[in-house]
This record gives sequence, C-alpha cells and structure tokens, in this order.
Amino acid sequence: MPRLEWPLHIVRRVVIGVIVVAVLAVAVPLTVNWIDERQARCGDGVVKVDDDECVGVTDGSYVFAPHLKPVEEKVKAENDRVEKSGEKYVSVAYMTSFTLTDDDSNSAESVRHELEGAYLAQYRHNRGDLSSSPKIKLLIANMGSNADHWEHTVDELIDRKTSDDELVAVTGLGPSDTQNLDALRQLSDHGLALVASTMTATNFKDIKGFVRVTPTNVDEAYAASAYLKREKVRTAVVVQDDASDNDYAKTLGDAFTEVFQDIKGHRLVADRMTYDSSVRGTWQNELRIMPGQLCDQKPQAVFFAGRGKHLTRFLDAIANRPCQERTFKVITGDDTTNLTAEDLAHAAESKVEVYYTGLAHPDMWNEDPTSVSGPSARHFQPGGSLDTWFPTDQRQDGQAIMAHDAVLTAAQGIQMAALGEVTGESVARMFHQMNARQRVPGASGFISFQNDGNPRNKAIPILHLNAKGQAELVEVSAPRDEPARKR
Repeated sequence: MPRLEWPLHIVRRVVIGVIVVAVLAVAVPLTVNWIDERQARCGDGVVKVDDDECVGVTDGSYVFAPHLKPVEEKVKAENDRVEKSGEKYVSVAYMTSFTLTDDDSNSAESVRHELEGAYLAQYRHNRGDLSSSPKIKLLIANMGSNADHWEHTVDELIDRKTSDDELVAVTGLGPSDTQNLDALRQLSDHGLALVASTMTATNFKDIKGFVRVTPTNVDEAYAASAYLKREKVRTAVVVQDDASDNDYAKTLGDAFTEVFQDIKGHRLVADRMTYDSSVRGTWQNELRIMPGQLCDQKPQAVFFAGRGKHLTRFLDAIANRPCQERTFKVITGDDTTNLTAEDLAHAAESKVEVYYTGLAHPDMWNEDPTSVSGPSARHFQPGGSLDTWFPTDQRQDGQAIMAHDAVLTAAQGIQMAALGEVTGESVARMFHQMNARQRVPGASGFISFQNDGNPRNKAIPILHLNAKGQAELVEVSAPRDEPARKR
C-alpha cells in the first residue's frame, strides 16, 4: 500500500489547531475561575465586585456596612416574621448606595437614617397603626459607591419580580445623577412601581410608574428666592457645579436663575460662577478663587448650586475672603442634609450666614399641626419610635422622614391595589388615585401626586445653620400660592 503523505500547509494547520485547542483547554477554566473570583458571593443575592465592594440585594441577612447593622437586624427580623406568619406578602426594595467613598454625595449617616425611616414605614404597615394587607417584606438594595454597579443590582431586583419575593416596588433610588436615572428607567421598563425619596432634579419626571415624595429643584429655588426677597435681598450670584452628570446642581442653578430675577429689581450681578467637581484636584482651586470675585461684585446673597460636601470647601474659601469687612449670606439646596454633624459644625465655623432648603424637618408643623398626619409626625419627635429604636441618631436631617414617606407611599399603593392582583403596574396606577381622602399620611405632610409624578403643593422648610452646626427651622416656605409660615 502506498504511504499517505500530507501537504506541508495542511500539516501546519493541524499542528496549530492542536495547539489552540490545548491552550483553550487550559485557559477556559482559568477564565471561569477568574470570573467566579471577581463575583464571589458575599451573601444571598449579594456579590463581591472587583474593588472588593459587596453589591446586590439582601433581606437584611447580609450587612453592607457595620454602622447599618442595628437597622438591618430589625429589617431581617421583621422579614422573617412576615415569611413565617403565613399571611400574604409582597416585597418593596429600598435602593441607594449603601457602601460609600469620598466620591459619594451622600454620607454614611444620611443613608443609615434613610434605612431607619424605611424600616419604620414597613413596621407601621405590617403591624403598627397603619396595619394593612398584604404585608411587606423590605429588601435592601445596594448599587455600590457612586451607583457604579447599578446594573447588577437592578438585574437582581428584576429577577425578584418572579421569585417568591414577588417584588412590586422600588423606593429610595439615590440622589439625582445620571447613573441613578439610568437605573430608574430600566426598572420602569420592567413594570415596577417606583418612589424616590430624595431625588429633586427637575428633569426626572414623566417616567412610567415613577413618583417622588420630594419637592423638585424648581420648588426649592422658588422657596429660596421667595425667602431672600422677604429678607430684602435684591442682588445675588449663582455658584454652580458644572459636572455633566450632576443633574441636581444644573437644574437647581437654572431654576434659581429664572425665578430670582424679576421686574421689581431683583437681579444677578454677575454671570454664573462655575466649578467642575468631576475634575479631581482642580475643583477646590476653582472654589478658592471665587471669594475675590465676590468681594468685587458685592452681591447680598450667594446661591450655591452644588453638593453639600462641596459647600464646606466653598465656605472655607469665603471665610478667607480678602474683604473681611463684608458679610455674606449663602443659601443652598437640600443636599446640605447629607453633611455629617462634624461637617456641619465645621461649616458653621466659617462665620458666614448659611441657609438652605431642606426636604423635611421634625419641627415643620409645630405652627400648623393640621397640615401633617399627627401619628406620622410623632414617630420623629423626641421619645418617638426612632428615638426608642436608634437612640444615638439625630433626626434633624430629614432623610429618615423622606425615606419613611417613600416606603409608606408604596405601602399605600399596595393596600389600594389589593382589591385586585398586586403587581408593579397595579401599584403604580394607584399612585395617581392618591388624592383628596386617599392622600398618603406622610411625616413631611399629606402627599398626593401630579400626572408627571411630582408631589402636589409640597411644603419646604427654610433652615439656618447655627454656630453649633445644627439646622434651625426658620420658616416653612410653600406651597407657592400660600404665604410662608414664620417661626
């Protein structure tokens, strides 16, 4: 039999093919192991990502940060009780960034207060003074620092729609930035009911299934402007963060620019002064050169459209202004509530008058108690439920109130939808039935919603930062067509 000889080019291809198969045989398991390592499990529904941060969704069995342990333990205990009770229940998630770095606008203190308020609303709905059915299992959803891992967490939440958890609503939703807006839209596309607790950017509206319990930045700018005019301030300058993903700062600065100027002589004495917080290492320098310009422009007030953590640097700069003989009044937005007690005390040292529009304050309704649900407000007063459960935490920042009202809104939607099948879509439809006698009995006031998802006639507290770094209530400035209520 003649010997079979293969052409050289075919031999080469066979040899190369064998080598490639051998390499892949080794490489594929290594790749799988690498992926598994990157996505190592921290707990049920929670994975460790490449920066050693644990993100995802938990029922409280995994603690995202040590300072959250007391409240997460309470959430876990309530969830276990609901599951063992045999009663019908659905799930509501509270989503934000719970693992924080210096890049986040929220502080650890503020997100802890949010979760405490969310737990209070769960408790009241399940077995408190607002007890209703079906019961609520509260899930805690962490998008990671800066919401960098929102896609993983959102995917996990979407999976919970059809699991035993029967997720129908997501609350919280984080601050007003691009990542959180993307997350919100994806959740909306999958038919979940959505209630924001602290999002104020004016352009976040007309999204299917979405409402918020906060006033918008237009409302805040109107309240700030109206307060300054009542205080005989006629001239102002806007200082604004120009970072492209900071919808909070942009919409706040735009709104104040529009509402402050009028035919009665209220005007801005200079073009908007900007800094860009997305450029690390330079935005602080940009803030430091502004006081010299302000000394030349001589505005009676400065409207600061930026995050609270930037405000402290701005106040440091003004405290070192070349015109020490001039006094400055600075007014800013609700992100000041994200400052820690230490931050606030440091800011107070600037010897500059600082005012800000808050989202809520426990003393808002002392002058007008009929404008709020008495039982809801009492939970946030000294000796109330939160004082009993978490005695070392203060209540002045309003974060717990807003988170409570967001979860309470979802809970009321669930209760109203229970006449039929409770789904994300049916709960979201109920949001627009919450008017007249169906308003949500929130601790920030009774809540109903306009067609675009914004709250109707939401009151806004004007707060003053005193020398001890505490927020003092000055007045309640809203609704727009009503006079402010002075202290």
